[in-house]
Amino acid sequence: MKLFLLASTLASATAFVAPQSGRSASVVSAGKDDLIAIAGKANPTIKFFDPLSLSDADFWGQGEEATIGFLRQAEIKHSRVAMAAFVGYCVQSNFHFPWAQTLAGAAHPSVDLSPEQQWDVVPVGAKWQIFALISALEVWDECGGGTMPHYMSGRQPGKYPPFTLFRDNVHFVLDLYDPFGFNKKMSDEKKEKRLVMEINNGRLAMLGIFSFLCADTIPGSVPALAGIAIPYDGDPMVPFEGQFSYF
Repeated sequence: MKLFLLASTLASATAFVAPQSGRSASVVSAGKDDLIAIAGKANPTIKFFDPLSLSDADFWGQGEEATIGFLRQAEIKHSRVAMAAFVGYCVQSNFHFPWAQTLAGAAHPSVDLSPEQQWDVVPVGAKWQIFALISALEVWDECGGGTMPHYMSGRQPGKYPPFTLFRDNVHFVLDLYDPFGFNKKMSDEKKEKRLVMEINNGRLAMLGIFSFLCADTIPGSVPALAGIAIPYDGDPMVPFEGQFSYF
């Protein structure tokens, strides 16, 4: 599960690049208006919900427009990670990859282990390969692929830059989004509908993957998953507890 989760994390990123100056009040207002409109379409009942007034904040002194771009990018990023994690959890809980995991011929972890336990037994070298790929994709996103502005400077939130510059100068590689160009002629209406679908699916996936993690680590915490949870005595939240250990 976490192999798929980590490899999929970099559809977007969270470092900070100073946006362009000289924003007009109308542009800032339009940014928040867009946020409110999307919220209404994503959940017509609750609509725009911002109890902490983050959309009115000014992160790092970059202005409201940049702040909203950062917040939207962050949600889309976490949504995609959660969707990958949820699907990966389900797959690795039920399917054993038949090919070797290492050059030495070692097999992939058994489905008798929980996804968390499967991550624990992955070789350290394999984990570092995953982190190296993530770091490279993070840098590429923050740089806009050398062709696009930063998501705090006007780039559409969630839009990962193409690998055109890398492909033309280093090595052929397919783009992460629409690698075969099937969606180039997609209408704006369809794009907007799919954006709302992605946001809603991502929010549900964030609840779903944390439900799995809680059910595995805190017996009885999620009654609906009590029959399928695999007890795990480790701590999947270790990276957030000060030591920043992924191993």
